[in-house]
Amino acid sequence: MIEATTVIRAARVVTADGERPAMIIVRACLIIDVTDLTGRGAPSLSAAATVEIPEGWVVLPGLVDSHVHVNEPGRTHWEGFASATAAAAAGGITTIVDMPLNSIPATVDIAALRTKQAAARGQLTVDVAFWGGAVPGNAGQLGVLHEAGVVGFKCFLLPSGVEEFAPLEPAELADAMATIAGFGGLLLAHAEDPAIIHAAPAPRGRRYADFVASRPPSAEVTAIEALLAQTRRTGCRTHVVHLSSAASLPLIRAAKDEGLPVTAETCPHYLTLRAEDVPDGATQFKCCPPIRDDANRELLWGGLLDGTIDCVVSDHSPCTADAKQLDTGDFGEAWGGIASLQVSLPAVWTEAAARGIGLAQVARWMSTGPAALTGLTDRGAICPGKRADLCVVAPDETFEVCPARLQHRNPISPYTGRTLRGVVHQTWLRGTRIGANRRDGKLVHAGLGISRTGDG
Repeated sequence: MIEATTVIRAARVVTADGERPAMIIVRACLIIDVTDLTGRGAPSLSAAATVEIPEGWVVLPGLVDSHVHVNEPGRTHWEGFASATAAAAAGGITTIVDMPLNSIPATVDIAALRTKQAAARGQLTVDVAFWGGAVPGNAGQLGVLHEAGVVGFKCFLLPSGVEEFAPLEPAELADAMATIAGFGGLLLAHAEDPAIIHAAPAPRGRRYADFVASRPPSAEVTAIEALLAQTRRTGCRTHVVHLSSAASLPLIRAAKDEGLPVTAETCPHYLTLRAEDVPDGATQFKCCPPIRDDANRELLWGGLLDGTIDCVVSDHSPCTADAKQLDTGDFGEAWGGIASLQVSLPAVWTEAAARGIGLAQVARWMSTGPAALTGLTDRGAICPGKRADLCVVAPDETFEVCPARLQHRNPISPYTGRTLRGVVHQTWLRGTRIGANRRDGKLVHAGLGISRTGDG
């Protein structure tokens, strides 16, 4: 049986070599060629189905969001696989990687991973991979989870906010990193120093400035210093999640220059929002570490442009309205987490475009970079041999963020009412355009791409 061929033609395609007019030739879920619009040198396409992308729209590689809290099972009333993956598809994201905490059970042993995989099957609009967790007492499970397909291990260096995911003490961190280095794995760390946080003023009440003061930049700097010391000792591949403080950038830059296997991410909210603009009582803006001031934001953009920061991912961490304390606006009591999965690309693109940064660079930060980090190397770029996962965006169209149009379960967002640039019109998964109510996503893992456990 000859596989059907699809040809996608567009005047603007962000390929692995930059943006250009191109035909993307797709067969058996894969990109088999990317040619100019004449098709010169391409295989015979006489029986191909042709899709013309409207003028002005741009084809990007499907985004890979490697920092998503799905919360199912256990806190599915906060978010679940069906709602999270639908929101991802609406935002041009074709793969998400689920964080190990906020679900019950947390993904800290093989039984919990199997529970999560079972909960996900049949619900997925896009592909899903999983992070495992490194917590006190589970060192013996790390290798087992690695063999079962988790793409790496998340840890906290201070309390996580949920009792089922405890932080690692310094000696436990050292042991976990040595173990993970032994099988070539990857450690992710929420890096804030607990002693500095404990000594800072406790967050209370409605003033956003008081909340920011409770999570000082020095907490990130000190924790990253300790983390890098263990990276240097063990050789463990190390990734700093949701970098908020630009004061940490020189540490990460120096570690990279030293040759340490270190990467870092930041998030749309740190690049697009400013502490000066957060109203008192607006707990939808609360996250840990916090959104900081405009000067800090500009330095984070500089860290992206010079390669100190490797990728931009959402840290999508939704919750219910009551957990956000929207009625009282108390930053001390509210759950800390930003829900932004569906609007991540438009939020980042709005700011990037204002700085003269092109979509090709945005795609490297939001698709190629996270795919490389997670080992999902069969996606993340438009070039022959890669998965035909695509995002089609109208970069000059604008829209106002409206909660009624957000597909995650609890549409609470700091972006509500903001006008963003870049409307996602189409999302393609494995060469097929995602339509309403389709559940074609798979469970995936590093290396092979498609999970050994079969369909999602």
